[in-house]
Amino acid sequence: MTTQPRPVYVIGAGPGGLAAAAALRARGIRAVVVEKSDAVGSSWRRHYDRLHLHTTRRLSALPGLAMPRRFGRWVSRDNVVRYLEKYAEFHELELVTGVEVTRVDRAPEGEPGWVLHASGGRVLTAGAVVVATGFNHTPRLPDWPGRETYTGRLLHAAEYRSPRPYEGQDVLVVGVGNTGAEIAVDLVEGGAARVRLAVRTAPHIMRRSTAGWPAQRSGILVRRLPVRLVDRLGSFVARASVPDLTAYGLPRPATGLYSRVKEGAIPVQDVGLVDAVRAGKVEPVAAVESFDGAEVVLSDGSRITPDAVVAATGYRRALEDLVGHLDVLDERGRPVVHGPRTPARAPGLFFTGFSNPISGMFREMALDAEKIARVMPRHLGSRKPARTRTRRRRAEPGSATGLPPVAPLA
Repeated sequence: MTTQPRPVYVIGAGPGGLAAAAALRARGIRAVVVEKSDAVGSSWRRHYDRLHLHTTRRLSALPGLAMPRRFGRWVSRDNVVRYLEKYAEFHELELVTGVEVTRVDRAPEGEPGWVLHASGGRVLTAGAVVVATGFNHTPRLPDWPGRETYTGRLLHAAEYRSPRPYEGQDVLVVGVGNTGAEIAVDLVEGGAARVRLAVRTAPHIMRRSTAGWPAQRSGILVRRLPVRLVDRLGSFVARASVPDLTAYGLPRPATGLYSRVKEGAIPVQDVGLVDAVRAGKVEPVAAVESFDGAEVVLSDGSRITPDAVVAATGYRRALEDLVGHLDVLDERGRPVVHGPRTPARAPGLFFTGFSNPISGMFREMALDAEKIARVMPRHLGSRKPARTRTRRRRAEPGSATGLPPVAPLA
């Protein structure tokens, strides 16, 4: 390992941050991962119990370490956490927990690199920075009129863990993305008396796997094709594999599948929603407009009085305080570039894990990690460092470039 005076600081110990650190370390570049919680994979630890990856195990491994076959094809939340823990151990990553980086600044004029301000008054100097604080960082709850005085129970999906507290209750789930759809099914299977699903925009629904072929592989194949062509292909596949739910209040969307992806809306992977809607166990209703006392007012003028409202209304990236002053975010608060590219006004500042592609987030973070590691030496202002000698083994076919062969998880 090199001993460059200013290491690369990786902010966030989720899959994106760990993958980037491992790829950098494999190239002999010192990378220090700084995590505000007390363990890796903090966001995964907080997700609901039922959650599984919607991407296959084989296509979700990070560079240098395969996910074990015993995890199954669709890896559970708990096994994702186990994998991330083992990943940090296997690659001997330099990890600092319990420290939150609150602001990233350029180094003083005339000096290279970056200055990080962290909790406890810490000031860290970095040769480069990789921001990997996560796609699902801060829960977003719409400012519905009457929300503050609503007398029922209202919680964000980030607070939902299991259906047990809602057994025998009337529950309204707001939002029909993957999280909302899966929570609605979880509530039905967990014994909720009634489950309604508030829909503002009809989603594209896809089978997670058709005849053994995972939707993720299709996403990989079509990702770089013209949008209009993918829209047509998506429409054909949807009509062939997913029944029309218009009669149940969930019509097919008017906008093409890939057009919606480009706008940031990922298709819903069916894990039981279609059957639950057809059986009348999940009832699609109009979008939420406001709250009035104990009542929820819907956009069609109807009023309902559920026992609980679970808002699956997404998350914010929450990067404004950290890097917003550097002019590196777009109007929606997302990084203007990601992966191996750095903003023109902030060379040496990288972002990973802030997109949600149809080809799979874990897969893209793994690819980004290796690309970032390849271009990093030019941003450190030094000669290309030697690769680390740790675990140096002959590369096997299909192994990650620049990393040890993909080894099984013990």
